[in-house]
Amino acid sequence: MPDSRSSNKNSGKPVRQLLFSEALLQTKVPHPTTAALPPATHHAMVDSAQESTMDHIRQEISVVGRRLEGIDGAMVSLTGETKYIHLDIAGFQTSVLGLEKRVTTVEAQVASSQDRDQELFLCSKMTDLEDRSRRDNVQFLGFPENTEGEDIHTFLRETLPKLTGITFDPPFELQRAHRLGPRRPNMTTRPQPIIACLLCHAQARQLIQRARTQGPCQMDRQVIRMTASLKKPVSIEGHSWPSDPGYIR
Repeated sequence: MPDSRSSNKNSGKPVRQLLFSEALLQTKVPHPTTAALPPATHHAMVDSAQESTMDHIRQEISVVGRRLEGIDGAMVSLTGETKYIHLDIAGFQTSVLGLEKRVTTVEAQVASSQDRDQELFLCSKMTDLEDRSRRDNVQFLGFPENTEGEDIHTFLRETLPKLTGITFDPPFELQRAHRLGPRRPNMTTRPQPIIACLLCHAQARQLIQRARTQGPCQMDRQVIRMTASLKKPVSIEGHSWPSDPGYIR
């Protein structure tokens, strides 16, 4: 059923005008900008737009490719430089290992040398102490066996001043005296030496000096020699003392 409001609204217009208006409303007139193009033209426009887009994409890809080529070149150069750096580091490591081995060897040698020096120093100190403890000793060579009798101290106190011609002041005194080695009963064999430790170091030096300057003494056609009883040559009070058993002439 027709709308009463439309009937009322159009009731004042002529019938012809109404029919013309209805015809216009029912006719679809295309808009100039939205009107349908022919298929060929439409496809051509689409192809042109696609080709333009593809050209732009190709240009961008070309630019990106050139940039990537530059990056690739830089990467190759960086790789080469890194390789040389690795070689240098390997060389440094080899050098460091070599230096560490040399340092270890030198340290071992230094430690061994220090130990050897310490050992030699201790041996020298022991020898020096031993020699200093024996520097008052005088060794007598040539006294026949059993000449001293039972009291060797009295024999030496009475014999040495006469034998050497030295006047001892204070009187000649001995701390101890004895023959070295076992007693030999055969009087014709070479007698064992007598070693005596004097109480006065100055008297020991007098005897040694007498032996050095005047040589051996004579007693009943027997040659008597005197020598310092030191283990090794040692400098005492600025004098070089001979080593046992060298004779002092």
